[in-house]
Amino acid sequence: MAEPRERSLPLGEAAAGDTPVELVSEFAAVSLVVDREGNGPRLRIEDLKTGQVGFLDPLELETLAWLPEGALHKFLDPSFHRWRERRGEDPRASWDDVPPAPDPHA
Repeated sequence: MAEPRERSLPLGEAAAGDTPVELVSEFAAVSLVVDREGNGPRLRIEDLKTGQVGFLDPLELETLAWLPEGALHKFLDPSFHRWRERRGEDPRASWDDVPPAPDPHA
């Protein structure tokens, strides 16, 4: 029988004080903090090496929790999007080239 999981607090309560959390490995260093400046709380993620900032709302975070193992592997290769600069373009523009994920039920 599976052990019961501890119930999580709502995002706003869990982040009382909004203290940034840093996660560092030999491959990446990020700072995480709950951002309350938008229409609702969202996770602010900052790449500590480049200063690049991104945001994930609760729906996007829940989607990450449900992704099958390995679904993000192609995005972990920096040459896929970070090191691909087209002349005069923002290097993040390559995200438009990402094909949709295959339907696991097809």
